[in-house]
Amino acid sequence: MGERLAGRTTIITGAGNGIGREMAIRFAAEGALIVSIDIDETGNERTASLIQEQGGRCDAVPGDVSTAADVARAFRVAGRVDILVNNAMAIPGDGFLHQVTEAAWDRILDVCLKGMFLCCREALPAMMERRSGVILNICSVNALTGIHLAAYTAAKGGMLSLTRLLAAQYGKLGIRVNAICPGTIVTESTRQYHEKESEMEAELRALYPAGQFGTPADIAECALYLCSDQAGFVNGSVFVVDGGLSAGHLLPSLTRGF
Repeated sequence: MGERLAGRTTIITGAGNGIGREMAIRFAAEGALIVSIDIDETGNERTASLIQEQGGRCDAVPGDVSTAADVARAFRVAGRVDILVNNAMAIPGDGFLHQVTEAAWDRILDVCLKGMFLCCREALPAMMERRSGVILNICSVNALTGIHLAAYTAAKGGMLSLTRLLAAQYGKLGIRVNAICPGTIVTESTRQYHEKESEMEAELRALYPAGQFGTPADIAECALYLCSDQAGFVNGSVFVVDGGLSAGHLLPSLTRGF
């Protein structure tokens, strides 16, 4: 095990699978004490078990990050919080704007954007008092480009703007706030979908210069750097980890369905 995050209590939301799980495992391997929050209790417990099997420590807290009481409970379990990673997300029901229901819109913004707000509101007072702390927000290239998913794009765009605001407001107090914007990441829960190679899937894959999607490990390594002392002078930055997707000139939006 490494020591880059030795003894630092880290809350990671949405850690029950995918990018969140990979970050939790990677951070624990560097000595972090993990508190994982996820509405998926089975996945969350699995994350904790994987970390414990490797000699790390992880408290799995079931909860919905869009509910203030659940967020507050997780922070009570954690006690001191040195690092907060806002990673929880929701997508079901999203699509072209004219197709999105009000319920789907509300749920996606509640989990992504309101969840970030509630977690940051819990974390900041103690970080301000100690004059130290790290907040990392997992956004998306959807916040930077016109690809697809109206509600998700709006939520991630809000997270990105709030990242910059918090970095400017709290940086003087020793608190660093940064964001990662991943491209398409293949996880255990999405692998079957990505391997179907539908026409839309092939169209999306073709937008990537390397012709392939990323993995949770690609994001976890960047996250580890940003949350460690190696990134001590990095604040208010947006790290795009998308294999060159957003670098494409005049990136087209997906328009299938019209």
